[in-house]
Amino acid sequence: MEQPLAIKLCPTSIDEIIGQEHLLGKDKVLRNLIKNKKLFSMILYGKPGIGKTSIAKAMVNDLGVRYRFLNATSNNKHDFDVVVEEAKMYDGMVLIMDEIHRLNKDKQDLLLPNLESGLITLIGMTTSNPYHSINPAIRSRCQLFELHELSHDDILKGLKRAIKHPDLKGIKIGNKELEYIANLAGNDLRYAYNLLEVAFYSTSDKKVTLEHLKSINNKPSFFHDKDGDGHYDVLSAFQKSIRGSDVDASLHYLARLIESGDLDSIYRRMSVIAYEDIGLANPSIGPKVMAAIHASELVGLPEARIPLGTIVIEMALSPKSNTGINGIDAALADIETGRAGPIPDYLRGGGTPEYKYPHNYKGSYVPQQYLPDNLKKKKYYQAKTETKFEKELAVVDQKITEIKKKNNIG
Repeated sequence: MEQPLAIKLCPTSIDEIIGQEHLLGKDKVLRNLIKNKKLFSMILYGKPGIGKTSIAKAMVNDLGVRYRFLNATSNNKHDFDVVVEEAKMYDGMVLIMDEIHRLNKDKQDLLLPNLESGLITLIGMTTSNPYHSINPAIRSRCQLFELHELSHDDILKGLKRAIKHPDLKGIKIGNKELEYIANLAGNDLRYAYNLLEVAFYSTSDKKVTLEHLKSINNKPSFFHDKDGDGHYDVLSAFQKSIRGSDVDASLHYLARLIESGDLDSIYRRMSVIAYEDIGLANPSIGPKVMAAIHASELVGLPEARIPLGTIVIEMALSPKSNTGINGIDAALADIETGRAGPIPDYLRGGGTPEYKYPHNYKGSYVPQQYLPDNLKKKKYYQAKTETKFEKELAVVDQKITEIKKKNNIG
């Protein structure tokens, strides 16, 4: 089987990489590592088709170092054992690992000590957020670099490079057709190369027309609309319209997202909006959103537009409150800046006689310090009183705050 064009166009040097100027531009971190002939363990993360594998392979090619390529899912423990033994033989080895977020415990246990000793230098790649999906022990031994989505111009640059490849000798294609492919590909250069190759080989005269491209794939642009707006710009506008209680704009951006066919992005964003922007002003919205998502999954498109449209109307016209996100962000800020403080002894796992069990007291409440000493007067939750439910929460919160003050707790 002949290799696809996308593989043949894979860069062999970082100078051939398209995009990622924040990492590979002049005096940027990865370029300087190559310049200084030094490589550290790292994890490259970002969307599919934006250059993670290309960068990893280009870096080892530029450095001229030995490397092996493994997939955390498809390669077994024996394959990892072989790499470790080979690394011992050559006094070091670079391991490029795809889907590193799927690395199981057995492989982690094998990899960790060799990462620690420097025998293995790891370049991991993942489409998942490594702060959530990568084992902390692996993560702490690696530098994390986020790859940005390729721009429309980046995709066009790649396509113009591709049409000069010998495999596409004699291709006849205009700028209008290249723009169409770039629009369909969105931020995925691999997809753009694949569509171009299919279009070329499925013609009788090597002439790729707009009509021919549409016969292969006439799906409306997923990441870019006719004005060039990115997919994530549409998601952002969708959330901001619901937050701003503009029901018509909310439906408009929902329609764009539905037309793209990317239901998963809609589900994720609606779930965030339910708790970030509506939150305690309408606590029932979270379960309602999940019910709408479940219904949409059951029926699929095009019927999924009905539960989605219904719930988005309610979300847009619902009262809004951001006290949930404000409260947790304020708490996280203290943790991240080292102001956590020790947990009071009576709250720890073993417990002490000083701990007061609230259910033994009237109203299931007793004044007691729960925050660390250095934060005992801290107030993270700042209640709003514009909506009925949160107004009721504010009354309870105020009563407890007053009792805490009387007992020198808050």
